[in-house]
Amino acid sequence: MSSVLYDTPGPRAKRRNVLYTIVFLAVLALVAWWVLAALADKNQLDAEKWSPFVTDSEVWTTYLLPGLVETLKAAALSILIALPLGALLGIGRLSDHRWVRVPVGAVVEFFRAIPVLLLMMFANQAYREFTTVSSDFRPLYAVVTGLVLYNASVIAEVVRAGVLSLPRGQGDAAVALGLRKGQTMLYVLLPQAVTMMLPALVSQLVVIVKDTALGGALLGFAELLSQNRQITANYGSNTIATLVVIALIYIALNFVLTTFASRLEQRLRRGKKSATAKIPAQPGATEVKSDAISGA
Repeated sequence: MSSVLYDTPGPRAKRRNVLYTIVFLAVLALVAWWVLAALADKNQLDAEKWSPFVTDSEVWTTYLLPGLVETLKAAALSILIALPLGALLGIGRLSDHRWVRVPVGAVVEFFRAIPVLLLMMFANQAYREFTTVSSDFRPLYAVVTGLVLYNASVIAEVVRAGVLSLPRGQGDAAVALGLRKGQTMLYVLLPQAVTMMLPALVSQLVVIVKDTALGGALLGFAELLSQNRQITANYGSNTIATLVVIALIYIALNFVLTTFASRLEQRLRRGKKSATAKIPAQPGATEVKSDAISGA
C-alpha cells in the first residue's frame, strides 16, 4: 500500500530488491568466510582458546561477572543522575527568563563540546586533589561524573527538541484552562513529549553503557572491558576470544535495554491513543478532545 513516504514496488522493483538481497547476502557470506579463515590461520579458533569460557567457571566469577557488575553500577548511577538533571537543563533552556535560559544554555553547550573521556580525566584529577575520596572509589566517581556531565547536556537538548516539536495548540489549550507555565510544562507538554523523545533517549542510554569502558582504558576502573587484560594474562593468548565474549555480553545487555524501551514506547503510544477519546460536549460548549488537556 502506497503512502506519502513510500510507494509500493512494482514487479521490476521487487525483482531488483530480491537481486540486491541475494548479492548482499553473498558478500556478507564471503566476508564472514574471509574473517573465519584469517582467524583459523592464526590459530584463533582452536578449542583451548575458547574452552575457559565454557569449562572454567572462574573466568566468569572472578573476571567477567564482577566487571559486568561494575559496568552496570556506573551506568545505573549515571542514568539515574543524568536523566533528571538533563530534564531540568532542558526545561531551563526553554525558560522565558533570559537570566535562566542563557546560563543554562552556556552550561549545556560547554559540556557537550568536551569529549567524555576528557571529562572523566578532569574529574579523576579533581577528586584526587580536592577531596578525600579513596583511591578504590575514585575511578567509579570519575567515570560517573564524566558520564553525567556529558550525557545530561545531550539529554537536555533531546528534551528541548521534544517539547518544541509539540503543536503550539497544546500549550495554548493549557493556558486557556488557567494553568501556569510550570504546570503546563509538567502536566501537559512533558508527558506528551516523552513518547517522541524515547528513541533518542534510549540511544543515549546505550551510549552511557558503552562509554563506561572509557574509564577502564585510562583510569583503572574495573569495568567489563578492562577484564580482557586480566583474562589474557591468566589464560594465555586468547585476546580475540575474550573480546568476542565481552562484545556478546554488551550486545545482550543493550538488547535488553532497547527491548524494554521499545515495549515502554508502545505502551505509551497505546495509552495516548486511548486518551484521544472525545469528551461529550455540554450544550452550547465546544467539543474538546481529552488529549489536548492530557495530564492537566
